[in-house]
Amino acid sequence: MKNFNKEKAISALTPMQYRVTQQNGTEPPFDNEFNANHRDGLYVDIVSGEPLFSSLDKFDSGCGWPSFAKPVNEESIIEQQDDSHGMHRTEVRSFNADSHLGHVFNDGPKALGGLRYCINSAALRFIPKEELEAAGYGQYLKLFKK
Repeated sequence: MKNFNKEKAISALTPMQYRVTQQNGTEPPFDNEFNANHRDGLYVDIVSGEPLFSSLDKFDSGCGWPSFAKPVNEESIIEQQDDSHGMHRTEVRSFNADSHLGHVFNDGPKALGGLRYCINSAALRFIPKEELEAAGYGQYLKLFKK
């Protein structure tokens, strides 16, 4: 991951990206950028560029937000209890930028480990597989080798 200037990165966010990542917001279900994205590539933190999820672990959960079975690297996320809105959930945040990403639930496909990382598109930037090298994420190309 490249060095990043957090203040500069945050100032470049759209209002929705800011609300989601900095104010623990949630974007509308089904009406977001990556829910229906089926391209191969890497999803990174919109603030820091930290690699978070791979398209190889993405699945359609029907919830309206991008869902992933696992992070690319366990150390790239932080999980903490979230008792807001009268619910008991586990929040997912990025490690380096402390961006709110979404929540993780235990109702994912058993064949993929049973977890569902339900993530806001507004917290992510997608880097297509064919652009990984040019974008500085060439080391992740190995994930897509068959």
